[in-house]
Amino acid sequence: MTSAEVTRRRVMGLGLGVLAGVPTGCSGDSGPVRRLRLATGPEGGPYNAFGQALAQAVAATGRRIEIVPVSTAASVDNLRKLDDGSVELALAMADAAEDAVLGREPFPRPTAATALARVYVNYTHLLVPADGPVRSVGDLAGRPVAAGAAGSGVQVVAERVLRAAGLSGAPASEAAADERQLGLAPSVSALREGSVDALFWSGGVPTPALADLARELPLRFLPLDAHVGALRERYGPVYTAVTLPAGVYGLTEPVGTIGVGNYLLARADVPQGAVRDLLQVVFERWRDLLREVTAGARLEPRFAISTGEVPLHPGAVAHYRSVYG
Repeated sequence: MTSAEVTRRRVMGLGLGVLAGVPTGCSGDSGPVRRLRLATGPEGGPYNAFGQALAQAVAATGRRIEIVPVSTAASVDNLRKLDDGSVELALAMADAAEDAVLGREPFPRPTAATALARVYVNYTHLLVPADGPVRSVGDLAGRPVAAGAAGSGVQVVAERVLRAAGLSGAPASEAAADERQLGLAPSVSALREGSVDALFWSGGVPTPALADLARELPLRFLPLDAHVGALRERYGPVYTAVTLPAGVYGLTEPVGTIGVGNYLLARADVPQGAVRDLLQVVFERWRDLLREVTAGARLEPRFAISTGEVPLHPGAVAHYRSVYG
């Protein structure tokens, strides 16, 4: 059992107990305002929307913390910024976060990131024009594919799916997909214009940019759930089987795909009081925070502490102990 799992079991096992000496109310009623920079994602993307909503929610409470959203390339970029101290908080997909704390590629050494909460689940989207020749992942061999911006979590999961399908990680050949590093907006434009044959995206459901595209261009969403087992075997349980529901994006039937959690992270040196204040806002205002990110999602403590190999911040442990007390 990992140390992260031990910490979570202790939190869950407290039952009605309360951590002695830890205040559960607002700890920021006096003293200077603590400014916390939050690495989000590109402007117009879901991480950026979450970050802006969180900053507004915190400001409205009058607590002595300030959230300053920072636009980035998203997950991998965010974890690097967290590690080098240019931000105090970050959003990242679970697979990239675990790579960081374990020191797996593309991170040269373990990153001292801690988790505050698992906030929602990303759904992996792989879409192609409905009237095109691509009907399965295998059909992407030799074809241009929008596979996420450099430094994004989309790029991580796209490359792993393509590798599982035998279309990435080998010397360039007709058997490999032609992976293009494009963010969401350029990916949508490229698919619309026909300069790529497929688009990978990992985000909430529905993702507005894809919903807009589906209204103007008939699309096919390719099932990816058959690859979940291989990904879990190699990378652990950060990957789960989820379903794009019928009705979203005009789908007439559900499409199985890959789910990946999103974590709100912090440097370990962020004070516990600031973390507890921040998490109180997150749980009080989660409906507002998730409204523009993913439909129908809920945020509950038992879900939030499921952060795999990424250890909980001590302030987060104190907060969750107070919740279960």
